[in-house]
Amino acid sequence: MRTGSPGPRIGRPSATSRDRLEGLAFELFASKGFEQTTIDDIAAAAGISRRTFFRYHASKNDLVWGDFGGQLAGLRELLAACPSDVSMMDALREAVVSFNRFNPADVPWHRRRMELILRVPALQADSTLRYASWRHVVTAFVADRTGQPQDALLPRQIGYATLATCIAAYEQWLADQNADLAELLNTAMRELQGGFGGHEPKSGSAGGASVARSGRTGQAPTS
Repeated sequence: MRTGSPGPRIGRPSATSRDRLEGLAFELFASKGFEQTTIDDIAAAAGISRRTFFRYHASKNDLVWGDFGGQLAGLRELLAACPSDVSMMDALREAVVSFNRFNPADVPWHRRRMELILRVPALQADSTLRYASWRHVVTAFVADRTGQPQDALLPRQIGYATLATCIAAYEQWLADQNADLAELLNTAMRELQGGFGGHEPKSGSAGGASVARSGRTGQAPTS
């Protein structure tokens, strides 16, 4: 359930950037707490006006999620790149795991981002629409593979189940500093795959056209 870009870069370059703004905000969240940090605090730390802040992010919550729309597009690309002869649940597992691989240097930043998203009440309340958008990507993929409407039970069920599986893996990862996120997601998705394997479309009946597998590693929810 990947979200945002790899870790914001701390520093004070000559011009404001989205990454710099996120980095300064995360520093403030760590020292003051998310709820206690205001947009004015972040803008002041960056040396910009409140109005300029809103050119980069619609809200403080939006800043934490990063480029969520861009990440959803990346997940769609990974799923679309899976050849039609790869089973639906294998394709879903491989895409989710690949999408959530990070360079080692970016892991601490991603951990801090996900700790906020999964543990701060205000961000949990804000997550409903974003989770729905994430689920929709999975639901659309399953509907295409099975030839069912997106509002049919099976695509919806797999969409919800995949989101829950990813959230569980992320919570386990946050609880164990030594855990490997990709390994946890792979294990969790294999368990999910066992439950839905019987719903694979027959050979040659996948709805989507076969596309060569992408070499992308997912570097760019959560849920």
